[in-house]
Amino acid sequence: MFTYTDFKKIKSEIKKFFYTNILKRKYYRVGSCAKCGKCCKNIYVKHGSSFISDPKLFNRLKPLHPFYFDLEIIGKDSTGLLFACKNLDEATHTCKIHNKRAKICRDYPMEEILKMGGTLAKGCGYRFEPIEKFSEILNKMSR
Repeated sequence: MFTYTDFKKIKSEIKKFFYTNILKRKYYRVGSCAKCGKCCKNIYVKHGSSFISDPKLFNRLKPLHPFYFDLEIIGKDSTGLLFACKNLDEATHTCKIHNKRAKICRDYPMEEILKMGGTLAKGCGYRFEPIEKFSEILNKMSR
């Protein structure tokens, strides 16, 4: 007979298998939004394999991605153009269209941030935890 603890352990292993083998993830996203609004500023937009660095290209891409109409160019650095979301309420640090926000916003933060060498903003309520513990990886390698 399965106990509740057995069920939780099996559920955890299935989730781990799905994330690592199907989704090819290495981290779980945990936590919740701290409503700091920092993720809505200084945004890079990747198109294809590179970040958008040309304002003219960005304007040509807007009709292809409705979310782009919500962005305004605020600068440029060696990585590409920097954007800010027009839907951020500066007073409350919340989204003005929260229930209708784009998928990229609903999925934030994504593991890809870490893969590209980025970090989460200081004070962000989210964090990433490794799916496999270091000791598990070490055990696999020593077998």
